Amino acid sequence: MRPLLLALALMTAHPTLAIRARDIGIAPGPLPTGPLNAITDVPGVTVGQVTIDRGDTIRTGVTAILPHAGNIFADKVPAGIVVANGFGKLMGLSQVKELGEIETPILLTNTLNVPEAAAAIITHTLAQPGNEDVKSVNAVVGETNDGGLNDIRARAVTVADARRAIAEAKAGPVAEGAVGAGRGTIAFGYKGGIGTSSRRTPDGFTVGVLVQSNYGGRLILGGVPIPPPPRGQAAAGRDPSPDGSIMIVVATDAPLSDRNLTRLAARAMAGLARTGSAFSNGSGDYAIAFSVHPDVRRTAARRAATTASPDVGNDQITPLFIAAADATEEAIANSLLMATSVSSRDPATGTTRSIPAVDAALVKRLLAPR
Repeated sequence: MRPLLLALALMTAHPTLAIRARDIGIAPGPLPTGPLNAITDVPGVTVGQVTIDRGDTIRTGVTAILPHAGNIFADKVPAGIVVANGFGKLMGLSQVKELGEIETPILLTNTLNVPEAAAAIITHTLAQPGNEDVKSVNAVVGETNDGGLNDIRARAVTVADARRAIAEAKAGPVAEGAVGAGRGTIAFGYKGGIGTSSRRTPDGFTVGVLVQSNYGGRLILGGVPIPPPPRGQAAAGRDPSPDGSIMIVVATDAPLSDRNLTRLAARAMAGLARTGSAFSNGSGDYAIAFSVHPDVRRTAARRAATTASPDVGNDQITPLFIAAADATEEAIANSLLMATSVSSRDPATGTTRSIPAVDAALVKRLLAPR
């Protein structure tokens, strides 16, 4: 039996089996994916994840994205950040917006463990050879609130956990769903999590996206509205909240300035909108975009050696914009479809709370032509 047919047969037998969006026909846009359909298709980008399940109350974790394997502080990458709604705690935001560069790994975790993630980044950066005289580090840490499934007040993520995510970052396939910083997240009343996707442009550039989905609205997958979970399956028997947050990380090997990376990050919001985001008052909707192209790195030696701007021109950037929007939409779909149902105990009430995964078989039926 062919792999796709086998996957669909298994999906029918197990409706909540984790499966990638593309395997059931959700493939936004005209551009091809990279080999892995992941952010790690961008050369040099690595991802590390630590998932923390402890007892019946802790469901959380941390995800690290490294622009390259070298000393990022000494070999900074240009970057841009866009905030659609700022109900969140993105550490490092102001300096990235001011200087247009990132000098550390990017970590994603839960809201109350941002300080631990930042401490891990600072310790990692200060310990790198060549940084002996460094006295200021702009740690970049994104978050979403996983308190719906995780005892967030316990602040279970340690500095050691976050350092391990950095140390274990690697190229290759990226685990998706209820892993890393997505272990305890909820989206549209379903289990959210980590998702990733990539696109290749006609000029040969790659755009990769990784998301931590934890937001609300009216779920749309492949252009089709997906009903919320039955009230009895939703958290505390309530309809899904429109509030919540998402972190979107966009990487590319196209030589872009921080100005055009900010424009690229803005296009990720188009992909987010297609999935039915409410962009509510209580949402934190953030996109970070960076370029790994060696000619746009922010080091004194590179600046001195560069006599002409290598940036992709404004009139050539549209395919990259399309790639960012489409890869974001697919990464979000992957974060939901690759997730599995997760249960935990609410420490305040002692009750069990269970969040179901999206039923991939139902989604496939809804996508089928009428």
